Amino acid sequence: MLASIKSLALLALAATAAQAAVVTYDWNITYVNANPDGLHERRVIGVNGQFPIPTINVTLGDTLVINVINQIDQPTSLHSHGLFQTGNAQFDGPSMVTQCPIPPGANFTYTIPIEQHGTYWIHGHNRGQYVDGLRGPLIIHNTNETYKYDEEYTFALADWYHTEHEIMLEQYLSIFNPSGAEPVPESGLINQRTDTKFNFVPGKTYRLRIINMSALAMFHFYIDGHDMEIIEVDGIDVERKPVTSFYVTAAQRYSVLVKARADASQNFLVHADMDPAMFDVVPPELQLKVQGTIVYSESAPLAPNGVTDEYEPFNDALLVPVVPEATQKPDQIFPLTAAFSVLNDYSNKATFNDITYVMPKVPTLYTALTTGNLSSNPEVYGKYAHPMVVKHNEWVEIIINNDDPGNHPFHLHGHVFQIVGRSTGKYDPASGPYPGYIDSPNPSRRDTVLVPSEENVAIRFKANNPGVWLFHCHIEWHLQAGLATTLIEAPEVMPSVLKIDPTHIEHCKALGIPYRGNAAGNEGLNLDGANIGPDPLPGTFTAKGIVALVFTIISALLGLATVIWYAREDDAHISAQVAQAKNTEEEH
Repeated sequence: MLASIKSLALLALAATAAQAAVVTYDWNITYVNANPDGLHERRVIGVNGQFPIPTINVTLGDTLVINVINQIDQPTSLHSHGLFQTGNAQFDGPSMVTQCPIPPGANFTYTIPIEQHGTYWIHGHNRGQYVDGLRGPLIIHNTNETYKYDEEYTFALADWYHTEHEIMLEQYLSIFNPSGAEPVPESGLINQRTDTKFNFVPGKTYRLRIINMSALAMFHFYIDGHDMEIIEVDGIDVERKPVTSFYVTAAQRYSVLVKARADASQNFLVHADMDPAMFDVVPPELQLKVQGTIVYSESAPLAPNGVTDEYEPFNDALLVPVVPEATQKPDQIFPLTAAFSVLNDYSNKATFNDITYVMPKVPTLYTALTTGNLSSNPEVYGKYAHPMVVKHNEWVEIIINNDDPGNHPFHLHGHVFQIVGRSTGKYDPASGPYPGYIDSPNPSRRDTVLVPSEENVAIRFKANNPGVWLFHCHIEWHLQAGLATTLIEAPEVMPSVLKIDPTHIEHCKALGIPYRGNAAGNEGLNLDGANIGPDPLPGTFTAKGIVALVFTIISALLGLATVIWYAREDDAHISAQVAQAKNTEEEH
């Protein structure tokens, strides 16, 4: 029996190799004017003069090649979200983590062997460029899908803003926003539209691939008049799970099977409701209930609207992967507490364990590859890259405490992880063993997990992919505010696995970015001149106290400015009176 299974596996591999292809996309990244919600035309970032950007389709075993020309006026980079990039970390994409960004006017080629199948997406990873439109589905088909279906559709969910990201980011990180209120979108979109339609044929089975490409919004997904079965989560096939609705937070993906109805007498709404709890305020004009339409017949009436605010409880930790993977006792455990507070630059920043992430002067992967034996020393990467150094093939556990009033989706590059625990409150390692472990021989696996407010989640993975991998909140505003750490995985193995293409170095030189040495671009552990971030304010300020302090400072500054303005007005008035008196004397 075992021999037969091995023979079938070898035949499958041979079939995959025989069908493998090099799939090439030529992408000129450009500015485009667009009005996806029909409310406001604005400048967006598109590809080849088009928006939305094209969907990428490849098959397991292919090699994906993306030839990029950067034709916008700022550096850029691309991240293929969810791809392992095994032995290929230099093409993972986040700026100043695995590469220098692509300068304006420059070319760059991403070459990615496809070793997975499932539902993914690709997006800009320099500043917040995907908020401005640089984002799209990346679909990887299996040569022999686990579940059979007749056709498939992709549902790319996204929030949409009428103002460019850089303007909103400056306001968000300003000292005049001490509460850290995130920009609220003007609209929600399905496939970058507000009126998307999907044609169904009675009796057919459809695979719906749902991707949340938002900067902030979380959606609750459900369909009127149809049952759904979840079959995939973040690229991992899972046992069928019937659901009536489920949440999809930023960066997560699901596939569901939907059996079409037996007749074409009615059409039905698809619902993607934005969760108002993600927004600091909900403007009255914001339409939270985003909808598309399943069309059986253009002439058929629409079935009664099944919109609701009551959603089925859903726990992604209970999804069972089709290909089992037993967990192992961790060799290293990293407790991380996510929080927001006003730091000593008087702006509201995000922190893991009181450290806000700040990009180093040298891309962290380059530091790992150019510092020799020091590459295993966390100090060489700088405090504000928040490095977590692990050895090759160790089992690593991260316990994420969410010490914040809001929910956070956390994403790990280069891996899927097992969800091995959940509990409420804040876990303190000094209090004893972690209390929330889930007893499962085959834990749920994915690459992005939601950690609700005042709760914690334990994730675990094997460090079998040498490279530098970002671990961060995938609310884009929170990443820009510093809610990130860096996993330095198997630095002792990296030089024998990873090679930096000369084009990488050319881009660094063009942008004046050092490309070797420690986080400061120096030799050894001399970190003089390194980029440093703000730190927590001294003392024991409470959050309310910090906000009160900041508003007091702002009020004092405004008061001082008012006094100066009035003083100048008085000076001008007195000067005018003196001049008038002098003129009168001269006349007499």
